[in-house]
Amino acid sequence: MRILTSTLLLCSLAAAGELKLGKPLALKQPTPIAKLSASPDAYVGKVVQVKGRVVDLCQKMGCWMNLVDAAGEGSPVRIKVKDGEIVFPKEAVGKMAVAEGKFVRLDLTREQAIAMAKHEAEENGRAFDPASITSGKTIYQIQGTGAVILE
Repeated sequence: MRILTSTLLLCSLAAAGELKLGKPLALKQPTPIAKLSASPDAYVGKVVQVKGRVVDLCQKMGCWMNLVDAAGEGSPVRIKVKDGEIVFPKEAVGKMAVAEGKFVRLDLTREQAIAMAKHEAEENGRAFDPASITSGKTIYQIQGTGAVILE
């Protein structure tokens, strides 16, 4: 039933030119993705809004999407949501989006980094070699609460 409702909602909103997902956006201005990337620790724990082009998303559950600035340059920022709470549609890749949520820092051990990369590769049907990850890593992402897919 939830999938049917989501599908009907996607169809009706897509016709309007934008797809609203999750909670309504509260902030008035997006923070440039390049600014987040340049000094991520300054934003940890804060609610931020970003705008950019969707370059990748979870192909299995729609539980995350990566945005880059409008020109398609720079490092992407990931918007991660709770599974099933918001489902980013596969058709969003290549479109502009605005997303909002709490900016967080995750310090992963090597084992956690391997598990995350393996899971992402499986979801997206990509090959993965655990030896390619030699240490832990720190990642920054937005715990998404709402998004709008444009166009």
